[in-house]
Amino acid sequence: MITVDLLDADGAVRHAFFTRRGGVSRGLFASLNCGFGAGDPSENVARNRALAMQRLDLPAERLVTCRQVHSAVVVAVDRPWRRAAAPSADGMASRVPGVALGVLAADCAPVLFHDPVARVIGAAHAGWRGAFAGVIEATVAQMAALGAEPRHIRAGIGPCIGPASYEVGPEFPLPIIAEDPGAEPLFVPARRPGHLLFDLAGYVERRLGRAGVKLVQWAPHDTAAEEERFFSYRRACLRGETAYGRQLSAIALVE
Repeated sequence: MITVDLLDADGAVRHAFFTRRGGVSRGLFASLNCGFGAGDPSENVARNRALAMQRLDLPAERLVTCRQVHSAVVVAVDRPWRRAAAPSADGMASRVPGVALGVLAADCAPVLFHDPVARVIGAAHAGWRGAFAGVIEATVAQMAALGAEPRHIRAGIGPCIGPASYEVGPEFPLPIIAEDPGAEPLFVPARRPGHLLFDLAGYVERRLGRAGVKLVQWAPHDTAAEEERFFSYRRACLRGETAYGRQLSAIALVE
């Protein structure tokens, strides 16, 4: 698993950006696939989640995840829920110790948050759609509703698709740059004429800054390029594979 020093600084939280390694799944899902519903047997996914929580010294039932829909919907968490009751959302915030806020990703950027003064945590699933829709700002706002202050919030951006792997078409940048002209340097020419390479993590960091969060650290990895360590939606699509696993990222306040 991968951690960032910024979130580890005061020992008040446990967190991890898990890789694909260390689980029980096989084939396209080998091995720590934590995403239900992709074709991996549910018992394997449940076991993988339990293994991940063991590494955070938490029971499996303390992990909460949402039905992620690339939205800006963020919910407050006051207790764990059952899988069937998971809300459709892409961000969470909590001030309850021992509850692990988890997000799933396979190229999108997982973002974990902590305000050590207010003892509030957050987690967001930030693909380009969710980031553009405002999931970062909405997560910070939900944390603020629980007592956090943006100036105190620390954010870790986990492994996601890197700019060298994220080729987009000529129409892709238009709405992003129209909304934020300062984002234009996040796009550079690709080898294919008329196409561009997009820096997703840089865009997420920019949205964090706009939300007032200045304490940010990245985990410098490219999920599409590092096959031995990460699942990747784009890599699966390029190969014509019909399924792919999801990495888990999680954060919990120490009880």
